[in-house]
Order: sequence, then C-alpha cells, then structure tokens
Amino acid sequence: MSENNPIRVLIVDDHMMMRTGLRYTLRSFDDLNLVGEASNGTEAIEMCADLQPDVILMDMVMPGIDGAETTRKIRQCCPEIKIIALTSFQEKDLVEKALQAGAIGYLLKNVEAKELAQAIRAAYAGRPTLAEEATEALIQATREKTEPGHDLTSRETEVLDLMAQGLTNFQISERLTISNSTVKFHVRNILAKLRAANRAEAVNLAWQHNLIEDQ
Repeated sequence: MSENNPIRVLIVDDHMMMRTGLRYTLRSFDDLNLVGEASNGTEAIEMCADLQPDVILMDMVMPGIDGAETTRKIRQCCPEIKIIALTSFQEKDLVEKALQAGAIGYLLKNVEAKELAQAIRAAYAGRPTLAEEATEALIQATREKTEPGHDLTSRETEVLDLMAQGLTNFQISERLTISNSTVKFHVRNILAKLRAANRAEAVNLAWQHNLIEDQ
C-alpha cells in the first residue's frame, strides 16, 4: 500500500482517550489513513457502509453490542473488511470469541506503535497477527479442552466424588436429595465425558487428573 493509496482504518472504542491516542498513532504513518471513529458497535456497523474502511481496530469490551458481536455483524455484511481486536484483556474466552467472530488479529492496547502499524498492514494483506499473550491463552484453552473431565458440571463432579467414596446410586440419591434416575443420568454423563467404560475407570481417571481429592 503506497502513500498515495493508504490503508483506510476505522477505530471502534468507547473510551475517548483511547480513540485520541490511536488517532495520533495512526497519523504518524503515511501509509495509514484514519477514516473514522465509532464509540460503540452500533455506530461502527452504520459507518462501515459509508466509510468503507480496509481495517478496523475493534475494542472487545463495550456497552451495548460488544466487540465480538460487532465483528460478527460487520463480517457478515462486509466480509472484505479486516478486523483487529484491540483490547486490554487477554482472557482465553475473549480471544476465542473474537477469532470465532471473524477477527484476523488480537492485540493488547499496550502494543507499540510500530507493532500496531505492522499488524494493520498484515491484516490488510490477509495475514493474522496475535499478541503473545493471546497465543498463550489459546494454547491453554486447547490444552484444557483435551483433558478428560474439563467439561464436568459442578453437580457431576459432586456425584463423581461420591462414586469415589464407594456410594451406590441409591446412596448418592439420598445424600444429594435427588431421584435415582437423576443420579443414573449424571453417572452416564460422567462416564461419557471421561470416556470411561465403567465406574471404577471413571474414578481412577478422576484421581489421575485431579478432578476429585484422593480418598
């Protein structure tokens, strides 16, 4: 992208100070052209058709429509626009939501000006850019999802703990004041989620992966 045909950038952030800082940052690069600023998701969606930005710097945590939902809506109506999530948060759930919504990059707001400019250029060219913290969060999320029992509910963990204590379904139903059929339902779910063939195997797996305390 040449100086005569710069990358068109739209800023979306509900904090005026953040928009001001980004405005001055973008103006220091000849190949980047700030075409507009939106203070919320609704404004951003409305401005896209008129301003036709190439790249959007999208805050993830905003009142009303959040950044992930705004990203999803913009990508649906304007799939050619590249969106970089620019946020103060590095939680794995937020990173996953942004990328699933269609963001091509995820950066923290403390990013250096040159790094931000490079990320905008990369996004324009269709290349993703992830902050190191975002990459680590995704790795952690993937690791958690591959560990047996990561998706057990609190009630299932409670039933599993009583199974480990040697209680029968009937005894568990009395202890938790739930029906025997409900206990059977929980036990089936536990075996399926732990990929265990029977109760004994489920208990052994639970101990191995620290899902319950060893009796």
